[in-house]
Amino acid sequence: MKSREFPMTDANFDHIKNMAYDRTGIVLGDHKREMVYSRLARRCRALGVHDFDQYIHVLENRESDELSHFVNSITTNLTSFFRERHHFEFLEETVLPEVFKANSASKRVRIWSAGCSTGEEPYSIAITLARFLKNNLVRYKGWDVKILATDLDSNVLAKGKRGIYPNSGADGLSKSDRLEFFDESGQGNDHQLMAKDKIRNLITFNRLNLLHKWPMKGQFDVIFCRNVVIYFDKETQKVLFDRYANVLKDPGYLMIGHSENLHRVSTRFNALGHTRYKKIN
Repeated sequence: MKSREFPMTDANFDHIKNMAYDRTGIVLGDHKREMVYSRLARRCRALGVHDFDQYIHVLENRESDELSHFVNSITTNLTSFFRERHHFEFLEETVLPEVFKANSASKRVRIWSAGCSTGEEPYSIAITLARFLKNNLVRYKGWDVKILATDLDSNVLAKGKRGIYPNSGADGLSKSDRLEFFDESGQGNDHQLMAKDKIRNLITFNRLNLLHKWPMKGQFDVIFCRNVVIYFDKETQKVLFDRYANVLKDPGYLMIGHSENLHRVSTRFNALGHTRYKKIN
């Protein structure tokens, strides 16, 4: 067997697994070992350490900022515009009309994209909102409508805040959405799309560890938490979905990922099919 550039013992991997769970709630099974090694080997090179004993020593140094890099490295970020499009169709056709009607007194709507990655999800929500508001311009003019986008990874949040995406990664956008909501620049490999203010101004990006205290005040009408809880164990999922129910209005809507479900996890939501849920208590 070819020797590794940075030796990683079983004890090293167990230590890293425990630290990942303690800090983020993410469960790293043994099948993730190669992924963990590949991503953290980059950090070893950057730091100039020679093995994972040294890396863990740096990681545990309270004066080091390596913990942030560690969290960013082990967090998987895979997303696209209008991924699982049925959620956005449901949002536009069913959820938003109901939410805006229910909030006619406060004229306030709040949507949370939890685990927003590089921003394609909250921008897809913003486009859906912008289209709905445009079609109901007179009725909802002057409303306070905001999207909160949070993630644990500060690097992907920075990309989301910039709102600049390669043309090659924007397959989920229709031609009309590109024209209305993005400015285009460059050609070929340098062809980029930049989100216009009309959707950018609807979104606030903030770093948040879902397992720590949530600083948000007020409740949400809709929460998107898709393909996030698959990294957590069942007990952590139970706690998280209970907290989601607590910050959702009654009724409020929850969208989760295609490989996730609330069976034996939460009794506080009614399943609507296609990974769509409505709060019941």
